[in-house]
Amino acid sequence: MIRLLLAAAIATVASLAGTRVLIALFRARNLTQPIRDDGPDTHARKHGTPTMGGLAIVAGACAGYAGSDFIYGGIFTRTGIFVMLATLAATCVGLLDDWLKVTRADSRGLSKRAKMLGLCAVGAGFATVTVLGTDVSTELSFTRVGSIGWDLGPVGWVLWAVLIVTGTSNAVNFTDGLDGLAAGSSIFNFAAFTIIGYWAFRHVDLYRLPHALDLAVVGAAMLGGCVGFLWWNAAPAQIIMGDTGSLAVGTALACLALTTNTHLLLPIMCGLFVMEALSVILQIGVFKWMDGRRLFAMAPLHHHFEKRGWHETWVIVRFWLLAGFATAVALGLFYADYFPLLDSQSAGAAP
Repeated sequence: MIRLLLAAAIATVASLAGTRVLIALFRARNLTQPIRDDGPDTHARKHGTPTMGGLAIVAGACAGYAGSDFIYGGIFTRTGIFVMLATLAATCVGLLDDWLKVTRADSRGLSKRAKMLGLCAVGAGFATVTVLGTDVSTELSFTRVGSIGWDLGPVGWVLWAVLIVTGTSNAVNFTDGLDGLAAGSSIFNFAAFTIIGYWAFRHVDLYRLPHALDLAVVGAAMLGGCVGFLWWNAAPAQIIMGDTGSLAVGTALACLALTTNTHLLLPIMCGLFVMEALSVILQIGVFKWMDGRRLFAMAPLHHHFEKRGWHETWVIVRFWLLAGFATAVALGLFYADYFPLLDSQSAGAAP
């Protein structure tokens, strides 16, 4: 528990201070977020806001993860390190995208194909080294190993991991359109993974996750990074996380789900991100197949409500509530599965 608190505290302080430094640095160099011409009219005020703030989230998380180990004397695991490396790799993909946007003064950065190829490479690299270098289960799972019992095999698990990483990172990217929306929502999710990892560590004989504590530390470190960043990113934002942060956050969530054997719990936990991504998919589908008609006033979904007259802060707070509710449901399902697992162990141990 001490290491978890240290990771969160160090990450929060590092991110809080680091974000303030980035704001001053990026303003001085005019590294600001280009605003979409077709966006809500209220977003014009965001012109000139520094971007690439996700660097502070990831730097703070790395400081929290490493610092807690050195101070408390914990033990790094290859699984935890691989999750952090995948997060750093996704940060690089997002950073390149943001850099092209600010240097070209255009809201379009990397092409969709290039960005997707980059994320696929991150997912494939993470999955390959995790399968080859750790004892991760290759079963498709809901709350734990054995919850479904369908073994994908190494190749199938790698392909599944690529799908999870690309899908989650893009979903968070779609959600990052309002001040503090993605950062605030992801705090709930990282808190959940911290709880799940610690619970699995305390019941390692039931969940068979020897690396659970280190993964809980990763969750706590990412939580702290988001909290420190949100101080400056809350409306009205003084800096935007950009793709640098959204792709990193999404990748970290995906990798934590894959390594804690909560693959199918992830879409429930990240219900807000799923909803935002589905709104984009549905909007494109309706537009293509119904002669240019639109299902929403604008996609992703948060922009639809802005177009309908909701104040930005109303959308943010209400979407945070939805994110918190989805996370609570996911944790409830995870905890509910513990009792039949405990009963089966007790029955097996009975003479």
